[in-house]
Amino acid sequence: MDKSSSNIYQLDGRVPVLQAVPFGLQHVLAMFVSNITPIIILANIVGISPELSAALVQNCMVIAGIGTLVQLYPVWRVGSRLPIVMGISFTFLSLAIFIGTTQGMGVLMGAVVIGGIFEGLLGLFAKHWIKIIAPVVAATVVTAIGFSLLPIGANSFAGGQDAADFGAAHNWIVGTVTLLTCLGCQVFGKGFFRSLSVLIGLIVGYILSVCMGMVDFSGLNGVGFISLPKILPFKLEFDLGAILSVIAIFCVSATETIGDTSALCSGALKRLPTDRELGASISCDGFVSSIAGIFGCTPITSFSQNVGLASISGVVNRFAIATGACIMILGGIFPAVGTILTTIPQAVLGGCTIMMFGSIMFAGFGMLAKCGFNDRNMVIVALSLSIGLGFTQASAMFNIFPQIIRTVFAENCVAVVFLLAVILNLVLPKSKEA
Repeated sequence: MDKSSSNIYQLDGRVPVLQAVPFGLQHVLAMFVSNITPIIILANIVGISPELSAALVQNCMVIAGIGTLVQLYPVWRVGSRLPIVMGISFTFLSLAIFIGTTQGMGVLMGAVVIGGIFEGLLGLFAKHWIKIIAPVVAATVVTAIGFSLLPIGANSFAGGQDAADFGAAHNWIVGTVTLLTCLGCQVFGKGFFRSLSVLIGLIVGYILSVCMGMVDFSGLNGVGFISLPKILPFKLEFDLGAILSVIAIFCVSATETIGDTSALCSGALKRLPTDRELGASISCDGFVSSIAGIFGCTPITSFSQNVGLASISGVVNRFAIATGACIMILGGIFPAVGTILTTIPQAVLGGCTIMMFGSIMFAGFGMLAKCGFNDRNMVIVALSLSIGLGFTQASAMFNIFPQIIRTVFAENCVAVVFLLAVILNLVLPKSKEA
C-alpha cells in the first residue's frame, strides 16, 4: 500500500482528489435518503406546495454539506475537527409536524433558530454540565426516539396521513417491495451494497411506483438548471411555547451528538473523545441548525449511520469526507434534483423508514445493554419509558396544565423521557446499582 492509500485511514493525511471522491460519495449515499426524508414527510403533512418542497429539499442538501464542513474544519470553537457527517434530524420530526400543522411553518422556523442558538451556547459551556448525561440517559432517549417515530413510518407506508388512497393496495405493494429490498440487501449484501441497502430499496420502490403510475412528473416543467438556495422561505415568527418545545428536543439532540461523537472516537479512532470535542460537536449541531431554520429546514444532527460506516471502513480522512460534503452542496444548487426527489411516493419512503426507525430502537437497546441491567438502571429506563410513551398516548390527561406545559410534553414523548431519565439518574442512590 502506497503512502497516499494509507493516508485515507489518517485523520489529516494528504489524499488525491480522485481517490478521495469515491469515499466521500459513499458517505453521501449512506445518508442521502435519511437527510431528505424528514423534510419531504413534513412538507407532505403540512401541505407545502411541490415547488417550495423541492426548494426545501435543495436547502437541506446544502445545509447538510455546510454542517459537515464545519464539523471537519471548525470555525473557532464550533466544530469538532472529527470525521462526523451532519444531516437533517429525524428527532425533531414529530414535534415539527405538530407545530407546523397547528401553528404554522413560520413559528416552527422561529423556534428552530432560537433553539439552535441555545444548543450552540450549551456546547460552548459543555464542561460545566456534560457529566449529567450519563450513558443510561442517552440510551433511554435513543430508545424513545425509535418508538416515537414508528407511527410516522407506518403512516407513510400506507400512503401518507390523510391521503385519499391511504391503505390502498398499491401502497401496500410498493411499501412491501421497498421494505423487502432493503431487508434483502441488509441480510445478503456485502460491503458497499449492504451499506446502501436503504438507497437501493428506495430506487427499486421508486421504479415500481413509476411503472404503476403513482409518480407525477408535471412539477419538472419549467424547472431551471441552476438555482441558489432559497433564504427565508417562511417569515420567522416567535412563540414561547414552540420555542420551549424545540429547546427541549435540542437537549435531546445534544445527547445523541454526545453518543455519536463518543462512538466515532471509540470505534474509528480507538480513543475516548475529549470534553472539547464533545462540546464543539454540540455547538456545531446548534449553530448550524439555526442557519437551517433561516433556510426553512428542520435542525441538523450527526448521522449515526455514517459513524458506523467510518468504524467499519476505517476511513477517517477529513479531506475525503469533505469531498462528500461538497457533493451535497453542489447537488443542492440543481433544482431538478430536488424536484425529482419530491416525486417519491410516501409508500416508498415508508418502506425505507420502517427499517431505519427500527434500527434506531435497536441502537438504543444496544446502548442499554452496555450500561448493564442492574436495579438502578431498570428503574430509570422502565419508569422513563413507561411514563413518556404511555402518558403521551393519552395526551388529554395533560389538559389540567398550562398551555406551555401541554405544548412541550403532551405530544412529545421524547421530551418527557429525557427529563425523567435525567432527574431519576440524579436523585436515585448509587447503591441501587447493586
